[in-house]
Amino acid sequence: MGKAIVIGGGIIGLSSAYYLQQSGWGVTLLDKDDFSDNCSYGNAGYVCPSHFIPLATPGIVTQGLKWMWNSRSPFYVEPRLNAALISWGLKFMKSATAKHVAESAIPLRDIALLSQQLYEEWTTIPGFDFAYEKKGLLEMFQTEANEEHSHHVAEEAKKLGLEAVMLSKEEVQAMEPQVELNIRGALYFKCDAHLYPQKLMKGLLNILQQKSVQLIPQQEVTGFEMSNDQIKSVISNKQRYDADMVVIATGSWSREMAAKLGLNLPLMPGRGYSVTLEDSPFTFNHPAVLQEGRVAITPMDRNKIRFGGTMEITSIKTPPRYKRVEGILNAVERFVPQFKIPMPSQENIWYGYRPCSADGLPYIGKIKSNAIIATGHAMIGLSVGAGTGKLVAEIANGETPSVDINPYNPKRFS
Repeated sequence: MGKAIVIGGGIIGLSSAYYLQQSGWGVTLLDKDDFSDNCSYGNAGYVCPSHFIPLATPGIVTQGLKWMWNSRSPFYVEPRLNAALISWGLKFMKSATAKHVAESAIPLRDIALLSQQLYEEWTTIPGFDFAYEKKGLLEMFQTEANEEHSHHVAEEAKKLGLEAVMLSKEEVQAMEPQVELNIRGALYFKCDAHLYPQKLMKGLLNILQQKSVQLIPQQEVTGFEMSNDQIKSVISNKQRYDADMVVIATGSWSREMAAKLGLNLPLMPGRGYSVTLEDSPFTFNHPAVLQEGRVAITPMDRNKIRFGGTMEITSIKTPPRYKRVEGILNAVERFVPQFKIPMPSQENIWYGYRPCSADGLPYIGKIKSNAIIATGHAMIGLSVGAGTGKLVAEIANGETPSVDINPYNPKRFS
C-alpha cells in the first residue's frame, strides 16, 4: 500500500492508524505532544447514537446569545475581534435551521452506529479492556419545556430506528436507588453505551505498538512538500517524512493545518472541562445528561465517576476559566442534592479543546489527491472515533465507504 503519515494522536488519529495498518499500510503516527494529553482523555466517554442533533440548532443560537456574557454558562462564546471566529460564527448561524437539523440526523446516526459496532468488535481483541458497557443514557430534565422537547426528540429517535423511551421520575429513581433525584423524568436512550477513555487510549496505543506502527512524539508539523496536487513529504520541527498518504487528524488545530494545504476550514476550538473522582464515595448506575445544566455524569470503570460539560468557543491561547467548573458542580447538585462536591484544585481539573465545525457535522474526506482530513467532531469525537478511523482507511484504499460520506465533505463551505 505504501507509507501513510497520520498527524494527531487523539482517538481519530489512533483509529485511523489502526485501520490503515489493518489494510496493509506502513503507518507513522506523529503527535505534537506525547500522545497522553488530548481531548480524547477527559471527555464523558459516551458512545452515543442518541446524539443525532448537531451543535448548530436554532435554539442554541438564541440561548447562546443570552449565555454569551456569563462565564459560568454551559455555552459561552468569548467575544473577540477575530476574522476566523466571525466567519465561523456567521456560517454557524446560517446553518442553525430546522431544515439543517433534520438533514443532519441520518449522517450523525450512521457514523455513530458504525462506530459503536466497531467498538464492540474491539472488546473481543485479547487483552484490550476499555470498560465498555452498554447501559444506555438517561437525559434527565427538570422543566416542563424540556420534558416536551424530550418527547419530540424521542419521536425523532424512533423514526431513526433508535430505542428511546420516556420515563417518569419514579422510573428513573428506581434505576438510581442510591441517590435522591431532583427531576421531572428522563428520556432514556437504550441504544447508547459508554467506556473509560483513558483505558481506550492506552490500550489502543499498545496495540499500535504491537502492530509496528511508528509512534513519534513531539513532532509539530510545520509544512508539506508538494508536487502538483500531491503531498510528497510531511515536514515537522524535527524531521521530514516521505508520504504516499497523509491523514490530518489534528482536532482543534486542524484549521491551521488545512490552511497549509490551501483549504479554508471553518473550525473553532470549543473548550470543555471535567472532574473525575478516582475513588468515588458517590454511586451512580447509568450515564446521564442533566439537560438544563448541560452536564454529563458518567460512572466509569467500577468506582470512578466523571462530571463534565460546557462549550466555550475560545482561543487555544486563552487561559482556562475555572469558574466554569463551579457551573458544572452546581448543576450536578441541583439534580442530585447529595452530590455536594467541593471545588477541586486546578491540577485535578481537566480541560481540552473540541474541534467544532460550522454546522455540527464532522469534516471527513480528501482535501488533496493523497491527503485526508478527519476533524470537526465537536462533542462526539470519542463516540464516532472508531467509525471515523474506518472511513479514513476506506477513503485511502479507494473502497466504498461503510456510510455515505458526502455530508462530511470538508470542502462544503468552499
